Amino acid sequence: MVPSPRLLPALGIATALGLSACQSVDNSAGRKTAYRDVGSPGAVSGVGIESQDIVATTDKMMRDMMANPTLAGAATPPRVILDAAYVSNESSQRINKNIIVDRLRVGLQQSAAGRMTFVSRENADIVEQERELKRAGYVDSATTGLTRAQAGADYRLAGRIGSLDGLDRRSGTAERYSQITFEMIDLETGTIVWSGIYEFKKAAQDDVVYR
Repeated sequence: MVPSPRLLPALGIATALGLSACQSVDNSAGRKTAYRDVGSPGAVSGVGIESQDIVATTDKMMRDMMANPTLAGAATPPRVILDAAYVSNESSQRINKNIIVDRLRVGLQQSAAGRMTFVSRENADIVEQERELKRAGYVDSATTGLTRAQAGADYRLAGRIGSLDGLDRRSGTAERYSQITFEMIDLETGTIVWSGIYEFKKAAQDDVVYR
């Protein structure tokens, strides 16, 4: 259907307004992504545990563990489990515990250079599936041969993350004391063969939200 000649001016005005509205939209680019040093405070900082705290915590604890003769100086390298299964977060901050423990485990394994053997209990089901395939004859025994059972461990990581918060309502200043404690537990006797602690206190206004 052809529009009435009397409607053409109105349609033209509407089209012009629509084009004008589209052209007025600001499509300018946002701020360019910038990489930052994970060991330094970032552009968004608050009173909680942040990347620089995780780096400092794991580096300090890794050095302490490497200096422990029971863990790093035994004639037979001990088998250890380093995961977050027995690390509890009792702080007021939501945090992925694996971020801390994974960095500690990777750094420690690289530094240990064979002085410790690391057992993955998180992936025990993967190992068990492959063991069953080998023993059923569906696959060969690979290159390292068969063992009677999966590797047992001598020591396992346990720990706790805690915090103590304060707020000045007059100034809006938030303050938080954070404490990260890790221990290596003897899985036969229950004794603690190593303990490490990392603590700090921060204060800020307009605290950020951690996810």
